[in-house]
Amino acid sequence: MDRPKLNFIIDALMFLCIMAMAGLGFLMKYRLPPGRDVAARYGRNLYLSWLGWDRHDWGDVHLYLALALLALLTLHLILHWHLIPGLFARLVPDPRLRHRIAMAFVILSLLLIYFPFLITPDTQPRGRGGGYRSQAGGSEAPMALSRSSGPGGAGNLAPSP
Repeated sequence: MDRPKLNFIIDALMFLCIMAMAGLGFLMKYRLPPGRDVAARYGRNLYLSWLGWDRHDWGDVHLYLALALLALLTLHLILHWHLIPGLFARLVPDPRLRHRIAMAFVILSLLLIYFPFLITPDTQPRGRGGGYRSQAGGSEAPMALSRSSGPGGAGNLAPSP
């Protein structure tokens, strides 16, 4: 296959990936919202799905599309590499500055893709219904849990009012 046809196919696939990612993002945001938004919209906590998949399943598809887009973009850059150094040299004529910008770009790129593996999520116990309740102003705060010595036995965790 000649290079222009291959470039066209890769570009078309990248476009389809980004459109599918946007569509799935809209699906998860507006049609399969998180539980707290479902309860606010419908007045009760419902399980929402489409084609038998919930928002987490569609989130997995979203991730796989992002990985496919990343692979296609890498291939696109490899196929166009002969253009990139020349364009960059014309954009930034000073070789020392060009080298610094390129190194900063590479470091920032690696940090951005590795960032999720560097964080530790906050952990808090959940109460009934997910453990979070909305406060005035739209911010989300964890429900306070207190020890209850009610019918469930001494020491059970129960959401406080």
